[in-house]
Amino acid sequence: MSRPDTKRPTLTELNDRSREVFRLIVDEFVETGEPIGSRTLSRRLTSRLSPATIRNVMADLEEAGLLYSPHTSAGRLPTDAGLRMFVDGLLEVGNLASEERRDIERRLAGSGRSIEQMLEEASSTLSGLSHCAGMVLAPKTESPLKHIEFVPLSPGRALVVMVTAEGIVENRLIEVPGDIPASALTEAGNFLAARFVGRTLTEIRRSIDAELTANRAHLDGLTAKVVEAGVATWAGGESGGSLIIRGQAHLLDDVTALADLEHIRALFAALETEEMMLRILDLADGGEGVRIFIGADNDLFSLSGCSFIVAPYHSSQQLVGAIGVIGPTRMNYARIIPMVDYTAKLIGDAMG
Repeated sequence: MSRPDTKRPTLTELNDRSREVFRLIVDEFVETGEPIGSRTLSRRLTSRLSPATIRNVMADLEEAGLLYSPHTSAGRLPTDAGLRMFVDGLLEVGNLASEERRDIERRLAGSGRSIEQMLEEASSTLSGLSHCAGMVLAPKTESPLKHIEFVPLSPGRALVVMVTAEGIVENRLIEVPGDIPASALTEAGNFLAARFVGRTLTEIRRSIDAELTANRAHLDGLTAKVVEAGVATWAGGESGGSLIIRGQAHLLDDVTALADLEHIRALFAALETEEMMLRILDLADGGEGVRIFIGADNDLFSLSGCSFIVAPYHSSQQLVGAIGVIGPTRMNYARIIPMVDYTAKLIGDAMG
């Protein structure tokens, strides 16, 4: 919840008493998700304040748009704007515990593991350690092609199977003429393998476009369509990447209202679109290191009531992807921020 029509104070404008009350309310929210009242606060404050005085402080913080009162309780919860101010000014982000560092390193290590497998493990690792959803935007593969084949499925559909020199395997469904013989699919695979193994998908696509346009490929019409559709499907797309999300079920743990459930489902459906993948990359690249988006900070997450902690990772100093955690606004920011940061650095180091 937020109060966009209210002029909010800066952190320096809050006195020590207000800061301590505000911090305790946020701490309780992160730990339990429950509102906290003045009597409980009076027992936890280091300074001795009466419940009546604390209620006045809470009323001032509510008026400033930093807290709100749920209908069912006399206690208070932080608004999205309040959480934003807390993360920016009061949050103490420490280093990862050495045990957590070793755990992440161990999970991402492994000889013979492909880049894709490492990224999938990174997403699962962040989900497991944070108890939220782990997300990795994997880069477009520009490794040379090692193997390609077309596998017939139901009439009108075929599977393109491609393996890169790094061992990344990707399967894509393509539409093919319903009466195409299996021999045409075999011929399409042989055509690509004979000419283009050892070259990247970008190079292959340019060559195929030129060869088919000039009619130099010597392929019959059906086979040419298969070749064109297969490579266009695999190499197409502006984001040139894929989204790996693990642990979506964690976001449903606290959901009680059907509307909230539908908002979270809509969020994950939106995340897998080309446009949203580009937006995620833009969000990650919008500043140095880890970035934090809290609820209403970003329209992508506002309806679902989620926060997003994201960091870019690089290869040869070039931005190639992003990794992050999606969770409730009451996620443990102090612990998850360094976790995302460290994992992004390990991925970048592994990719060279």
